[in-house]
Amino acid sequence: MPLTVHEACQCYRQEWPAIDKAAELTAAYIRRRAARRHLSCQVSARAKAISSFIKKAYHKQYADPWNEITDKAGIRIVVPYSSLLYEALDLIDSSCTVIRVEDDRKKPGFEERLEYPRLHVQIQARWEEMDPDGVPYECEVQIRTEAEDLWARMSHSLMYKPGSTADIPPDVRRSLYRLIALVELYDSEVERGVKALAQNPDFSHSNDLLAEAERIYQTFSSHPYDRQLSEDVADVLVDAVGDDPTYADRLVEFAEEHRGRIERAYEQYGPSSEQFLQYGRYLLASQPESLIIFERLANARHDLQASWEGNLEDRLLIDMARIWRVRW
Repeated sequence: MPLTVHEACQCYRQEWPAIDKAAELTAAYIRRRAARRHLSCQVSARAKAISSFIKKAYHKQYADPWNEITDKAGIRIVVPYSSLLYEALDLIDSSCTVIRVEDDRKKPGFEERLEYPRLHVQIQARWEEMDPDGVPYECEVQIRTEAEDLWARMSHSLMYKPGSTADIPPDVRRSLYRLIALVELYDSEVERGVKALAQNPDFSHSNDLLAEAERIYQTFSSHPYDRQLSEDVADVLVDAVGDDPTYADRLVEFAEEHRGRIERAYEQYGPSSEQFLQYGRYLLASQPESLIIFERLANARHDLQASWEGNLEDRLLIDMARIWRVRW
């Protein structure tokens, strides 16, 4: 028998911690898979707020609210530009158990309308625990570009207030949807610029190296970092790494092999540690390029030292060597 609205809301209150954990574990798994595939993306997770679930359950008048509200656990994947949507969808399809896909880009006549191109995938959560019905928890995965994400958040705040959306004047609604054309133009221009820069060796090597470190760093920390500092350090690390075409794969493997050790290093010396917050020490342990430094300290210390000297402060590297327990 389906749960009543009241029963579903009470069940959700009890299950919220487990649903939140299922979402976080699934998002962490997707981040690691994305890093292994060298896919640039931001992955966030959340369990639907209890108040939001209650409002939705009572307002929508579902016959089976517990099963019909499918976004109890939500994951959002945001990619830089539109062609990466296909890569993100393939990532989910190849690494998760997919229940269904809702891809508005495949709707007949979609190319003739100005609409938000919804791309949602319902998947089983990457967690062994079961829900109260004895089936795996599910997550709704939303896949967007950065421009689409901006438009979706903006339009949601303007058009989906309490009450009927019919109260919004038609010309205002139309103007908001006309912005979709600019979103598509923005995405295409970003992609064109990225591909053009990839053909310039002066930009591509250090940018690619830093992008790889950023992808992997996101599997360890969501803390913001200093992009300018990252770029300065990456310019030096390029020489320490050399022209090894397999380095990106090697860095992913290094991070996975030493994941526990790296997690402890960030916990003790990273952006939330007392060493950093109180004393301002171990600055680079709060940066994504720290992963490359750890790898070079482990496998090519002398190359790293030779590239570093005369270009960056010695103290920065000495601190990182202490974290990795390498004699300097």
